[in-house]
Amino acid sequence: MRIAQVSPYDFAVPGGVTTHITNLTEQFRNMGHKVDIIAPSSSEGTESEVHGFHRVGKTIVPLRSNASIARVSFSLTLAPHIRRILRAGNFDIVHIHEPLAPLLPWYVLWFSNAVNVGTFHASREKSTVYRTYRQVIKHLQGKLHGRIAVSLAARDFVHAIFPEEYRIIPNGIDPERYGTRMPVVNGLTDGKYNIVFLGRPEKRKGLPVLLRAMQLVQRLRTGVRLIVVGACSDRQHQRLVKRVSKLGIQDVRFAGFVSEEDKLRYLQSAHVLVAPARSGGRESQGLVLLEAMAAGTPVIASDIKGYRTVSPEGEAALYVEPDDHRALARAILRMIDHPDTRDRYRVAGLACARTFSWDVISRDVCDYYYELLKVKKVMF
Repeated sequence: MRIAQVSPYDFAVPGGVTTHITNLTEQFRNMGHKVDIIAPSSSEGTESEVHGFHRVGKTIVPLRSNASIARVSFSLTLAPHIRRILRAGNFDIVHIHEPLAPLLPWYVLWFSNAVNVGTFHASREKSTVYRTYRQVIKHLQGKLHGRIAVSLAARDFVHAIFPEEYRIIPNGIDPERYGTRMPVVNGLTDGKYNIVFLGRPEKRKGLPVLLRAMQLVQRLRTGVRLIVVGACSDRQHQRLVKRVSKLGIQDVRFAGFVSEEDKLRYLQSAHVLVAPARSGGRESQGLVLLEAMAAGTPVIASDIKGYRTVSPEGEAALYVEPDDHRALARAILRMIDHPDTRDRYRVAGLACARTFSWDVISRDVCDYYYELLKVKKVMF
């Protein structure tokens, strides 16, 4: 097949959608398919660094979305470039990730004559963009031949506004890479209990809830350390340091942004990963849970719909009520005091992560492509 993978987000900045596209592209090429990537990029070097990449949109606008920042292109000159790429590519499949996000996906859907597939990654309580541009988006929805949601939470969000049929195919993970043992992070082998938080310090990620839980945990147990891993601005860092001091929490390490290799080292150096996302359903799946599981790290996570996608029955993750720092503190203490419990979640997590491997996920997506192409052939 000739496949185009399309993203509305700045491809030069790491993110979940970019990672998803990169892994699908690698898997599809290994199967023998020809794959191009169409996306905006703030880096001039992306086209030379990423094979088959078409840079569409150089001016990137930070757009507040889902309690985070989405870096998209709002250029009104995208249309001619997109039309040329689609004509030259003569694609069988045009796979658009977040197909209703402005502005690049709209142009792609408008000009594409291929079988158009959309993957919906996000989950939130409401969408200003969807509701503001509902009539335009409703027309574009009709140009999608297939729709994928990465989780039930993502499906329920978009289905409430655009009720259609959605195939659930989640994000994937590379269990072998995360399972490859790495050197332990310096300073984390002193016998203390290492708790890792992985993510940006945004409100929806729940770090303040974890800090309040840590305050309780350190009152009851000694030798418990918190490591916060994730991109953090100077202003955010200053606020966090001030909050930690006010709560009287000891031994907190802010690692900031780290490479993929160092992220794996931190996960493998942890006794437990805590993902305390706030209630409200804004986490669509919980890739960070899978990363920790594949690294052999037990997981404590908020009991929200997106995270339940990873381990529906809770065999591979210890779920706690979101926004409840006391419940979170009890879960952490349970992991500290019961090594057998930690080991049970570790083993179950490793097995769980293997079911989300990219070779499995990519074949599910590929099978869906063939299914849609078959329907098109019958109809036309």
